[in-house]
Amino acid sequence: MKFQVNRDVFSEAVSFAVKLLPQRTTLPILSGVLIEASDAALTLSSFDYEVSAQTSIAADIQESGRVLVSGRLLADIASRLPNAPITMTTEGSRVTVSCGTANFTLLSMPVEEYPNLPQVSEQSGILSAEDFAAAVSQVAVAASRDDVTPVITGVQLEVSAGSLSLVATDRYRVAVRGIAWDSAGSDVDAATALVPARTLQEIGKTFGHSGSISVSIARSDERELIAFQSEKRTVTSLLIKGNFPPVRRLFPEIVDNFAVMNTAELVEAVRRVSLVLEREAALRFSFSVDGVKLEAVGSEQAQASESIDAFLTGGDMVVSLKPQFLLDGIGAVRTEFVRISFTKTDNPNKPGPVMITSQTSKDQAGADDYRYLLQPNLLLR
Repeated sequence: MKFQVNRDVFSEAVSFAVKLLPQRTTLPILSGVLIEASDAALTLSSFDYEVSAQTSIAADIQESGRVLVSGRLLADIASRLPNAPITMTTEGSRVTVSCGTANFTLLSMPVEEYPNLPQVSEQSGILSAEDFAAAVSQVAVAASRDDVTPVITGVQLEVSAGSLSLVATDRYRVAVRGIAWDSAGSDVDAATALVPARTLQEIGKTFGHSGSISVSIARSDERELIAFQSEKRTVTSLLIKGNFPPVRRLFPEIVDNFAVMNTAELVEAVRRVSLVLEREAALRFSFSVDGVKLEAVGSEQAQASESIDAFLTGGDMVVSLKPQFLLDGIGAVRTEFVRISFTKTDNPNKPGPVMITSQTSKDQAGADDYRYLLQPNLLLR
């Protein structure tokens, strides 16, 4: 095999192919990137039985062939090569990478032992890449990072007529966002897919400026997977098995007690006051017609408080909220103002979850479908 390729294009392609691979694999061969040179294009692929990535780029193919080399090592080399065309050749089990005056020789892996990549089925729908990336960044932060319960380490994708909803929870909070979905003539009117949050976050970052993303949800007796395709790039992921908790029912239909604040002012106040807090402690928020007062009691040596403007509708309210969880929700709001709504419980002395939504102005709710529910009474200290 022998080909010549633009350095920046090749470096970006290798980086994409290995980005989703785990740092350590049980089988060394799965740490490799498969490079296939043909008359049509140069194709780079990676696969670890859980997730796969594949991309095709233009190259001057002088001799076709295929080779498997260490993915992360090749990515490191490609990113540091001088600004000149890259020439890659193979001879036996050795792979030579030349660029300007730089030369590297790598040992290839047995390509015949590399598993076959999963085949992508017909597309189920099409999404705006920008909307999808924004929705993923808003929702995935609420997914659990505790592998003890795998079902809540993912983001649930729920397809219905004309829309796609993303839902995530870690038991302490729930995030939901809906975006437009074009079924593109497929017969998929309703479907669900539970995708690992880490994988979905990388897909959102990678495909965020691609225009549109084609999505395929495939189920068979052997495996259930989802595929995302855009601009000659494809990522597939096995779906998480299990029943996602029915968290949508936790969201109230109507809330008549809420406060509206400037998003940036609230973020800065929370960050300042929480400086004195001990680990896992909560901030106390007192909402009234005069505004909202933030209070933190960290230790005998340090306390803090601050008041900012808030426009309250309904009665006064006092809640304790974990600052980082609150900041995660506020940080996903893309509007100048944010609304914090107070839900009710059967116990009048026990505050219900607070709901965070976007707010275009002091008087007008945001246009997006983002909602973030945070349980305060679980976080009281």
